[in-house]
Amino acid sequence: MRAAVSTDKAPGAIGPYSQAIRAGDFLFVSGQIPLDPATGQLVGGDMAAQTLQVMRNLGEVLKAGGASFQDVVRSTIYLADLADFAVVNEIYGRQFTPPAPARATVQVARLPRDARVEIDVVAYVGDR
Repeated sequence: MRAAVSTDKAPGAIGPYSQAIRAGDFLFVSGQIPLDPATGQLVGGDMAAQTLQVMRNLGEVLKAGGASFQDVVRSTIYLADLADFAVVNEIYGRQFTPPAPARATVQVARLPRDARVEIDVVAYVGDR
């Protein structure tokens, strides 16, 4: 079984994809960039402000799928510059209690809308 999950409390997809897909026991949340869901524009501010918005967006999509950050088992962080790693890591880490999810962090050449950070997650929702 595969079903799309969406919410207007997070930015709508800016391409041919879903905010999230629930497939069996897992919720696959598409990468979120620091878009304000009300305006569709990138939030201003430093990397901390942008990462906070990404985490808010992820949280809303997880909630719409019946999950929370505590259900996340895997994530990927995409950074335009690995020099931002410490700031992103600190804000990201606030969302999780041990054990933290498995994760990869990579520097990429470019992100949608020239964002500086994008994060996607996979949550286990099978015990509901």
